[in-house]
Amino acid sequence: MMHLYIKNMVCNRCITAVRNELTQLGHTVGEITLGEAEIAAEPSVQELKTIDSSLKKLGFELIEDRKSRIIEQVKNEIIYLVHHSNDVLLTNLSSWLADKVNYDYTYLSNLFSEVEGTTIEKYYIAQRIEKVKELLVYNELSLAQIADMLGYSSAAYLSSQFKKVTGLTPTFYKSVKENKRRSIDQL
Repeated sequence: MMHLYIKNMVCNRCITAVRNELTQLGHTVGEITLGEAEIAAEPSVQELKTIDSSLKKLGFELIEDRKSRIIEQVKNEIIYLVHHSNDVLLTNLSSWLADKVNYDYTYLSNLFSEVEGTTIEKYYIAQRIEKVKELLVYNELSLAQIADMLGYSSAAYLSSQFKKVTGLTPTFYKSVKENKRRSIDQL
């Protein structure tokens, strides 16, 4: 199996889109995860160009250099942890990420900051805040439940971090989003 490394895959729909595109291009597809796809045979240079061109039309891109692959793997692990997993970190982010990506955290941190212009920690916080926004809009959980679910030490700490990142309190954010929603009879 040949591994293709793909940038901008963030959800299950991305996995489906990549699988469909590779299949349409005539490749036998194996396992696909965020940022990575297996195909049965090693493609020629021209086939790789065709794959890349097709994926770009969908908003994805093949990653060829090692540093970019590492960065994308870091992002994908964080996205999976925050958005697709029910696991809460039992250790610190640096240890968890170093184990997942199989690189020293100092190396990962320096590389990420150099390439992305932000720290891994800020990226992680941004992903968590996006998840908080999503959960607030669903209006099914209290702020304390959301804090617990995402591994915050308290609802107050979550609220403080939310305001620092967005400029809004979670309560105000939720009220603004609710006011923008219209009931079905108003449509």
